[in-house]
Order: sequence, then structure tokens, then C-alpha cells
Amino acid sequence: MASNATAGHACPPPMKATSNGIFQGDDPLHFALPLAILQICIVVIVTRGLAYVLRPLRQPRVIAEIVGGILLGPSALGRNKSYLQAIFPPKSITVLDTLANLGLLFFLFLAGLEIDPKSIRQTGKKALAIAIVGISLPFALGIGSSFVLRETIAKGVDATAFLVFMGVALSITAFPVLARILAELKLLTTDIGRMAMSAAAVNDVAAWILLALAVALSGSNQSPLVSLWVFLSGCVFVICAILIVPPVFKWMAQRCHEGEPVDEIYVCATLTAVLAAGLITDTIGIHAMFGAFVVGVLVPKEGPFAGALVEKVEDLVSGLFLPLYFVSSGLKTNVATIQGLQSWGLLVLVIFTACFGKIFGTIMVSLFCKLPVREALALGFLMNSKGLVELIVLNIGKDRKVLNDQTFAIMVLMALFTTFITTPLVIAVYKPAKKAGMAVYKHKTIERKNMNTQLRILACFHSARNIPSIINLLEVSRGTKKREGLCVYAMHLKELSERSSAILMVHKARRNGLPFWNKSQQPNSDNVVVAFEAYQQLSRVSIRPMTEISSISDMHEDICATAESKRAAIVILPFHKHQRLDGTLETTRNDFRLVNQRVLQHAPCSVGILVDRGLGGATHVAASNVSYNITVLFFGGRDDREALAYGARMAEHPGVSLMVIRFLVEPEVVGEISRININDNASTKVGSVDEEVLAEFKQKISKDNSIMYEEKAVRNNAQTIAVIREVGRCNLFLVGRTPGGEVALALNRRSECPELGPLGSLLISPDFSTSASVLVVQQYNGQVSLNLASEIEEESPERD
Repeated sequence: MASNATAGHACPPPMKATSNGIFQGDDPLHFALPLAILQICIVVIVTRGLAYVLRPLRQPRVIAEIVGGILLGPSALGRNKSYLQAIFPPKSITVLDTLANLGLLFFLFLAGLEIDPKSIRQTGKKALAIAIVGISLPFALGIGSSFVLRETIAKGVDATAFLVFMGVALSITAFPVLARILAELKLLTTDIGRMAMSAAAVNDVAAWILLALAVALSGSNQSPLVSLWVFLSGCVFVICAILIVPPVFKWMAQRCHEGEPVDEIYVCATLTAVLAAGLITDTIGIHAMFGAFVVGVLVPKEGPFAGALVEKVEDLVSGLFLPLYFVSSGLKTNVATIQGLQSWGLLVLVIFTACFGKIFGTIMVSLFCKLPVREALALGFLMNSKGLVELIVLNIGKDRKVLNDQTFAIMVLMALFTTFITTPLVIAVYKPAKKAGMAVYKHKTIERKNMNTQLRILACFHSARNIPSIINLLEVSRGTKKREGLCVYAMHLKELSERSSAILMVHKARRNGLPFWNKSQQPNSDNVVVAFEAYQQLSRVSIRPMTEISSISDMHEDICATAESKRAAIVILPFHKHQRLDGTLETTRNDFRLVNQRVLQHAPCSVGILVDRGLGGATHVAASNVSYNITVLFFGGRDDREALAYGARMAEHPGVSLMVIRFLVEPEVVGEISRININDNASTKVGSVDEEVLAEFKQKISKDNSIMYEEKAVRNNAQTIAVIREVGRCNLFLVGRTPGGEVALALNRRSECPELGPLGSLLISPDFSTSASVLVVQQYNGQVSLNLASEIEEESPERD
């Protein structure tokens, strides 16, 4: 019989690895390696292209990958049999599946790294209740729908396994996908975002336990004793992993220090441990990725070790290998099997059951926990998102013959639909409305009538490099004890990239405006927090941390919204260039420049851009050791008045000496400096305001020896620059972004950094040698900075 069968269905010979090339008569597509390379290239191009197309719809990348897999499979392009035979022949599927599962193994290790067992243990009662109901109700409905499917399109399958698989498939919430959607909608650090993340993390762990149970029950051996052995062995593996893995990785993590590269042997040992764990769970009879996930969860999240692992593994795995899993899944999905009214009716039933169970269950428990209706609805829609784990469940079910082709196609479309509708529905029902009157607050500038009122600063930074200078700037901004003090919001700007590891930021994202001392979840986990906390304890300044996670394109929106909600008087932004050892300025990232320009245009308060040349050195200078010379260059206009007001506040610090230099045009050469026409009425009005402010300033400083005021009459640009060079030995220049008066207008030549204005650009130019940091200030005037917008539009694209 065997020989007859073999004669009737000749098995294709195994593919050789590499070809001899087309010149020797070999077709590369008949060999494993070139075919695998072609498959990977096609998959990456299609999935990335779809992700780009779907980006305006704010859809997570997993949608593009699922759709891409389906399009490349028999549902669309695969209808052309010659294409399917050439690109995805049956004999290549084993290699494709092996690569896909290897990628999946490491991706689920990374997914495990995203889940912190400590934060799950600290899950609040509300989030826990949402998670429990969000699993149990859809699970029960999944069991109910499994009876309907078994009576119609899934006859003859193993009843128990099918029942559990349907329950698990409907009850899953995709943790990484949910985090991506929350970040896209800027809900990551809100109350609803944290609750959804906590509930999804609990749901994720519960789903893995249920999946292990489903896999144990779905073996080809019908004996229940075998299933019991598989499940018990899986439990023993988890217990052993809990006892062995954390101490070993903790020992490794202790030998990896912040700022130093992680030793290659530790990374290699970890990746080998992931593969070994996968081998053990596969030997037991549970899928290999289960072991990888467990190891990922148990790796300590503190310190640089976890981050280094992600950095080494992520791009290759999620960029190249993981999309193969979606194609592997797409090749098994044939939408054409869903034929007739009954099949489409069952698809609607499954989608309705999945959505109703998740959304209704979450809404009910949310309302019971006294959440507002809008938030309850949004939580329900968010918890309904599916993703990769859903596909894993379905693929295992398909491989174990628990799901047939038609059921599999229905379930894949259900996962696609539920995830696709999440973002639009959440946007429709939950728009975090600005509180009434939030935008109307009194002090939007540093210059004000009552200078004793509290000054609120939103200080932004991109990395630890910005922190010493920011803290030293805040130190001199404190003012005297007679004032109401200084309140600082320290905002860590983090880019939300397409990488899934961006979700690791969630663990570090704290509640906006929460004081530093209230950090029970992760003590001493963030060096940035420690630096500001130390400064807060040494000073009278109230510092509150914030983490802002968003894409570069809309980072300015978050900065402006936060400045408005926290009633900030000034936003301080780091310049997009940093100083090198030789003193020259090097571009950190040109993207940061765009953020600064947009904040200048849209800010609801004053804005300062700090060009950092090591203000106070590379460390925080103690209050008693502060000794700074600060120079204000005053030409006139509202921005210069803001710089003067800030300088006057800084001068109250006992360690600060302030010099104010006012530039005037020599009377006999008025008109020679600049031929620019100025509206007489406007210039007279501005000049009179400047005179009033300066008269009041001179009166206040008459008894203060730490402040010097000089007036310099200049004839031309050369004299102006010469005067500025004379005072170039200071520690900090304070200048306005758009200074007024004829002298400043003469300086207003085309600059490559319009956001710094003419003076800021002059002070950072290579021709002007100074080691002083520069703070360029723009005063809020209730209008968009249109001149900056026009300057940016005019600017040539070649300029850096």
C-alpha cells in the first residue's frame, strides 16, 4: 500500500539550499535560500507599503501585516496558481514556517519583556475587575458560539479543544496593539490609558494560561490522561523557570552598568536560554513560543540589561522574520471558503459575539466602578482590540486540526475587523475635552505686574545630556524667599517609534504632574528621576515629572497642551544641536528642530530655546557654589522685555551677576544703520513701553550691586557685534527672539536658524567665539508667530 501511495503521489524532492546561478542553468526560485530571500523581500515591501497607506487612518501596523498576509495568500494574489507555485510553492512552506516560528519565538520573548510582573501584582481593583469580566464573559460567549459552529461548518472536530480555542480566541486583548493605539491617541499616560494597560496585561497573562490549556487539550492523542500530563508538565516548567531564571538574570543585570555596553556573552546566553526554553515547551507538547514568553516575563526590567536585549534583537526580528508569520497565516486563510448566506451569517455572529462580550462586559464593570459613561465606552472599545496573540491561537488551532479552513478564515476576519474599528470608535466616543477655562489663565509670561507670584516653568529635555544645564538654569530661576516660589514641570520628551519596544516606555511613564516622591511602582528605576529628585531635596523648588510619548510630527501638540493645562508661564526647549568637545555645535537630530519651530508658533505662553554650552559644567552646581555672569542684550520690543524680566529674576540669586546692555543708535547717524521702513506709530508705542520698563528696572536696581546697566550707542553692525564680543566671557546670554529697534533690524540678516532670531543665530555662529550658553526668549503675545512660519517656508531645504 505504501508503494502504491508513493507511486500515485510522488513526494517532491527536498529543496537544495543554494543554486549555482542562472548562467549554469539553475533557476534560483527552485532553491531554498534565494526563494526565502525573495519571500522575505516581498513580504516586507507589501506590509510596509500597507502600513504607510493605513497610517492616516491611525491603524496599528499589525493591521497592515494581517492584511498583507491575506493579500499574498490564496484569498487574493494566490488565486493566480502560477504565482503561488513560483513564489510560495508547497515545498518551500516548511522553510518559511520554520523562519516565521523562529521570528515568533524571539518576538514573544520581547513581548514578555514588555510585561512587568510587579506592575501586574500592583494592579488596582478596578483594572482587575475589568480584566476578569473582560475575559470571562467573552469566553462564555465563545463557548456558546462554538456549539453553533460545530452544528454547521465545524462538524467532527474535537469538542473540548474546539470549545476552549473559541473561548480563548474571543477573550484575548492584544497588549502590544492596545499600547500602540493608546500612544497614537495620546491616552498612554491618562487614567483611562493606565487602566486599559493594567487590565490588558492581566488579560494577556490569563490568555497565555488558557492557551496552554487549549494546546494541552488539542493533541492528536484522544486520551485525557495525555492532556493532563502535558498541562502538569507545563506547570512544572513555569515553576522551575520562576525559581531558576530571575536569580540568574538578576546576577547578569547587576554586572551591566548604565552607560556601558552590555557584555556580549550575557546577550548570547540569554538568547540561548530563550531557544532552550522553547525546545523544552515544544518537547512537552506546548508550543515553543510559550517557553520564550515565560523567559521574557521573568527577565528583570530594572537597569540597562532588558533595554540592551531589546536593542540587539528587535529590529531583525520584527522587521524581517515576524512579517513571515503573518504571511504563513495568510497562506492558510482563504476568504473564498466563506460562501453562502450561512457562512457570512456565522461571520457576523462571531464578530457580534466577540464585540458584545468584550465591550458590554467592560462597560458594565466600568460603570459599576463608577467610571464616566464616555470613559467606560472607550475602555470597552480599547479592550476589544486583537492582534498577534489572536493569530497565534488561530494558527495553533489550524495546525492541530481543531479549526478547519472556513472557521479559520472567519476567525481571522473577526480579529482584523475588531482591531480595525478600535481607533475610530475610541476617537468618536472619547475626546479628552479641555476643561472649561483651562486656556484662560493670568500669567502666560515671565514679565508681569506682580513679580512675586509663582513662576511656572515647563522644562523639556530629550536625554540625560540636557539635564545638568536644565537644573542649573532652574537653580538661578528660583527668585527670592519673598516670592511664591518656582514650580517646575520636567517633561521627558520620548519619541514613539514604530518599534514595539516603545511600549517599554509605558513602565517609565508616570502620571502627568505627580510629584517625584510618589513613585511606589519603580523606585530608583530612572536616573533622570533621581537627578531631579536630588535637586528638589536640595532646593525649595517644586519639581514634577512628566513623560511625553508621541511621534515627532505631533510632539509639539502635547508640549503646548501640557503648558496650557499646567498654566506654565514659559516653556524651555533644548536646541537641536549639542556642543562637541572641540566647542563646535553638532546636530543631535534635525527632527527636534521642527518640534521647536512648531512650539514657537503654537505655544500658549512664552518660549525659551536653550543653546547649551555646558551651563555650570556637566554636573548640578550646588546653590552655595553658583557663580554665574549673565548678560541681557536689550534692543527693544516685547521679546527683549521678556528676556529682561527673566534676567531680573535670575539676578535675585546671590550667586548671579547680571549685566544689561541696551543698544541705542547714535543720534547723528539715525537712518544710516538701516534703510528698513518702520511704522512710526508702532515704533513710538514700542519705544515708550520699553522706556517705561527700563525706567522701572533702573529704579529697582539702584541699590543692587550685583546688577550692572549700560547703554551703548552704535553706528553700524560692526560696532554692535564688537560690543557683544566684549561681553562674550559671560556664562549665559539672555536675548529676545525678535528684538525691536533699528539696530536689531540691521542685524536681521538671513540666518540658518530662524527659530533663534538674529541675535541667537549670531551668538551660535562659528565666527562668534564664545563659550556662553544662550537662552533665546519669545514672549507670548496671543498670536501665532507668523514671521517664523514665513521664514521656515522661505528657508532652503539644503540648510541644516
